[in-house]
Amino acid sequence: MPRESSRKRSHQYNQRPARTSRRAADGQSVRLQKVLAAAGFGSRRHCEELITDGRVQIDRSVVRELGTKVDSGSQEIRVDGDVIERPTLRYYVLNKPAGVLSTNSDPDGRIKVLDLIGDSSHLFTIGRLDRSSEGLIIVTNDGDMANKIAHPSYQVNKIYTVRVAGNLQREQLAEIRKGVYLSDGKANVESIRVKKKHKQTTELEMILAEGKNREIRRVLARVGHKVLQLKRIAIGPVRLGELPEGAYRELTVSEVKALKRLTSEKTSGGSGRRVPKKKASTGNSNRKGVKKKPRKRGNKSGDGRATAQGSTRKSSRGAARNTAKRSTSKGGSAKRKPASKRNVRKRR
Repeated sequence: MPRESSRKRSHQYNQRPARTSRRAADGQSVRLQKVLAAAGFGSRRHCEELITDGRVQIDRSVVRELGTKVDSGSQEIRVDGDVIERPTLRYYVLNKPAGVLSTNSDPDGRIKVLDLIGDSSHLFTIGRLDRSSEGLIIVTNDGDMANKIAHPSYQVNKIYTVRVAGNLQREQLAEIRKGVYLSDGKANVESIRVKKKHKQTTELEMILAEGKNREIRRVLARVGHKVLQLKRIAIGPVRLGELPEGAYRELTVSEVKALKRLTSEKTSGGSGRRVPKKKASTGNSNRKGVKKKPRKRGNKSGDGRATAQGSTRKSSRGAARNTAKRSTSKGGSAKRKPASKRNVRKRR
C-alpha cells in the first residue's frame, strides 16, 4: 500500500479555513491604535505616536485622542492622507521542527517559523517554543486572541509529551504536582502522568496553563531529570493530530470559534475552569429548595422511658432519671429541697 503523502494528509484539515470568515475588526468597535497595528503601521506604541502627531483621520476628521474606538468596517481611516486596507485575519497551526526559532526576527539569519509559512506579513506566533522543542504552534495576525491565549489569567491549557532521562519516583511526581519554585516564581503544573517507562528514560504527559520561559525543562531539572525531547501536541481545542513535521494548515472556523469561547472570560485559580459567581448568603437557614431532614423520635416503652434512636447510653440514663423524678411528683414538678437539708460536705 503506497504511503500517503504529507501534502494529502494535511489537506484533510483544510475544511472551510478561518481566514475567509471575516476581516479584522469588521463590525466591531476597536481601539484605533489596534487597527493601525493590525494594518502594518508598526507596534501599538508607534501607532499611538501617529495618532498624537495628528497623522490619522477618521471620516476626514483628524483624531489626536488615544483610546478612540472605531469600526473599520463602516468608517474610513486614513494615515497621512492614504486610506488603510482592512487586513484579513489569518490563523495557522504549524508543526515546528527542532532547531527552528519562534521569534519574528533573528540577526544571525537562522530559520524561523514564519519562514516555513512564507506569508510572514504582520504575522506572529502564539505560545513560543524554544529552539530545542518541537510541536504545535499557532501563527496569526489576531493580536487580541494572541494576548488572551498567552495570558495566564485565561488559563488556556497546553499539552506536552516529554521524554526525560531516568525514572521518576512517586515522590518526585507529587513534588511537581504540588508546585515547584523557580527563580521567577512558583511553577504550577495542571497535570503530569507517566505514559511509559523504559530502562533509562521515561515518557510523560504534562498539561500547563502558564507560559514561563523554558518552564517544563526547569521544573524537571529541579527534581533531577534532564529533558531529552519536548513536543507540544495541543493548545486548548486545537490538536496537532497527524500534521507532518514542518507542515502547516489553516485553522477551521470551528477551531477559531472554540478558541474564542475559551478566552471569552477570565478564570480563577489554576484549574482552567470558569468559576461562577456565588450568591451572597442571607443567613436564613430555611433556604428555598433546601429541605430539612425530619427529626427522629424514639419509641416510648412501657416503663415510661423515652429512648431516641442513635442516642448514647449516657443520654438515655439522663432521660430515665428525669422521667423518674417527674413520676414522683403529683400534679406538678418536683419541689427543690431547702439549702439546709441538702447533702453538703462538711469542711474539716
